[in-house]
Amino acid sequence: MLRDDPRLERDPMTRPSLTLNDGRTMPRVGFGTWRISNDQAASIVRTAISAGYRSIDTAAVYANEEGVGEAVATCGLPRDELFVTTKVWNDRQGYDTTLRAFDESLARLKLEAVDLYLIHWPAPATNRYVETWKALIQLRQEGRARSIGVSNFNRPHLERILDATGVVPAVNQIELHPFLQQRELRAFHADKGIATESWSPLARAHRLDNPVLVDLAKKHGKTPAQVVLRWHLDSGLVAIPKSAHETRIRENLDLFDFRLDDEDMARMETLDEGGRTGMDPNAFD
Repeated sequence: MLRDDPRLERDPMTRPSLTLNDGRTMPRVGFGTWRISNDQAASIVRTAISAGYRSIDTAAVYANEEGVGEAVATCGLPRDELFVTTKVWNDRQGYDTTLRAFDESLARLKLEAVDLYLIHWPAPATNRYVETWKALIQLRQEGRARSIGVSNFNRPHLERILDATGVVPAVNQIELHPFLQQRELRAFHADKGIATESWSPLARAHRLDNPVLVDLAKKHGKTPAQVVLRWHLDSGLVAIPKSAHETRIRENLDLFDFRLDDEDMARMETLDEGGRTGMDPNAFD
């Protein structure tokens, strides 16, 4: 558990942030945009920013970078108040193709730089993620990707890029929720100084009727979803919930007036059963 990690910080609005291993700061609750269409993205992301989100997560394969970029440009906030993440897709892996894919993402976003650029999946059968990682290192050196990281990497994938380059990812974004707690991988991240970011942090809302979550929600006067997201924060994680509905967008950020105690956290640990809602990184190309 990383509840006392010295890298964890709180801003004056009591919204937590994390100092990454490259010295940059990342909000610990972001807004995910998977399955939000490009036509809807600008409006929905502006709603999220209005609600208080300052971190927006997209990807080339989501096909909504243009809409996300429009929201960033028209939300009324200075660019440096927002943390924008995007990712390179599997079919663009490789050194030169990644550099071109990044240029295309920047053009769609209409940004001069992104705050975080990730390899979306290791795609091990393709066997290009080491060269892709070298391209990300080049982008960071150029300052166009301010921080770089990976997504869906298991320990062997991480060890391989570390051995090949000596450059530690700032972030590994992985499927993580109370039913898939990934303790061993999180411990490896902690040892290497890699921030753990949770996608599908609510397990796609499929299990929010779990009796433990319902009971803790009653105890704290919150919803089961808010209990789960608070668990991510109290576990030292970064979470990126997604919703297209304004009420839920705001609800998912209403997390800063309660905290799970040690007994609550122990009960949450009992929910771990290793079940995925998405693909296994070793099998997905």
